[in-house]
Amino acid sequence: MANHRRAPRSIFSSGAVRAMAGRLSWGLGDQAVSSLTNFAVGLYVARSLGTFAFGIFSLAWVTYGVVLNVSRGLATDPLMVRFSAVPEGRWRSGVASASGTAIAVGCVTGVISLVAGLAAGGPLGNAFIALAIVLPGLLLQDAWRFAFFARGQGKKAFLNDLVCGIALLPALFIAGRVGTVVAFVLAWGIAAALAAVYGWFQTGILPHPRELAGWLRSQRDLSVRYLVENVSNSGASQLRAYGLGAIAGITAVGAVRGAEQLLGPFLALLMGLSLVTVAEGARVLQRAPHRLKHFCMILGGGQAAAALCWGLGLLLLVPDHAGRWVMGSVWDSSSPLILPVTLAVVGASFATGAAAGLRALGAAKRSLRSQLVASLFYVTFGIAGAFAGGAAGSAWGVATATLSGSVVWWFQLRTGLREYVPPGADEPTVVFEPIKEPIKE
Repeated sequence: MANHRRAPRSIFSSGAVRAMAGRLSWGLGDQAVSSLTNFAVGLYVARSLGTFAFGIFSLAWVTYGVVLNVSRGLATDPLMVRFSAVPEGRWRSGVASASGTAIAVGCVTGVISLVAGLAAGGPLGNAFIALAIVLPGLLLQDAWRFAFFARGQGKKAFLNDLVCGIALLPALFIAGRVGTVVAFVLAWGIAAALAAVYGWFQTGILPHPRELAGWLRSQRDLSVRYLVENVSNSGASQLRAYGLGAIAGITAVGAVRGAEQLLGPFLALLMGLSLVTVAEGARVLQRAPHRLKHFCMILGGGQAAAALCWGLGLLLLVPDHAGRWVMGSVWDSSSPLILPVTLAVVGASFATGAAAGLRALGAAKRSLRSQLVASLFYVTFGIAGAFAGGAAGSAWGVATATLSGSVVWWFQLRTGLREYVPPGADEPTVVFEPIKEPIKE
């Protein structure tokens, strides 16, 4: 009887590519629903409450963003790395612990928000008290999304976000009739809480907040580093904005933010892909470790090319009268910044390929090192550029920072691929082959 050797599996086989494309499509669809929901909330609140009250709501929203990064670093990022390509029983156990950790983070930060709200008093304090009430539900709903993508069930994440968006419609209507910041914060949080309950029915998994300590102990090699990495990422953006405002004025902040808003649809695409790229990278590493570098290069290069095309389209195809119709007077100050903001997004997009690879490898130390250096570049160059040239200088500084930061990310991935040791192996496996000939431009 002839022996037929089984060909090694490749991520580029037609079946694997179709399966991966399906999972990525659901990630984009889920992020589209989430982004449109957030956009609708912000627009409706701004039109209903006016500038001052919307500023208070924005402070609560920004605070939630920081807490969300804490929850993801401690709970769902380790879940994506270590429970994406595992048997269902192990996935369910990991989801129970990770979702319970997310609830625990919501409760702890909720207490902090409550104390801060009582101390501040007034409308601002009331907003933070309302935020304290809804934080556990908000974080649990986000944890379900990551759990579904770790399992390759993006459709369920899409449906969960769709439920949240539908629940927001009557909640926002009622909040609009009340007309207070507290009402809108509660409406936003209650809709997320309903989606979180629906996520429980989708999975049949009961979160275990009591397993917080055990989860943190078992995942401490990843969670602490991812926590610092996530917070440094969001913190760098805030520090740059505050520095720009102090140096060049609030108008400069608005001009930069307006240009970034023009890249909003593409950034939604970028965030949608980020939900599934780590899980896909983990699957590639399990199936064909030597293909991980190709996956990362295609991912980062494809996103960077798409960002460049989007920015060039804005520059070349959108006339001034159309821009003013969409953005009003903000267009005049923001349109000159489209090029540097586009280059900044190109650099960040290219870095996402390396970031996905490092997280799939579980190389948290190298991922953290890359993020800290990139964040330092972002703040330093962004603020130095503001000193040199206001809004335009800051935008070009950030473009320089993200392009330089992407080099750091890819260098760390290259080293991490060389050092990778598969489970049960005694020495590194070659998952990166050096380039023998120079690349011709």
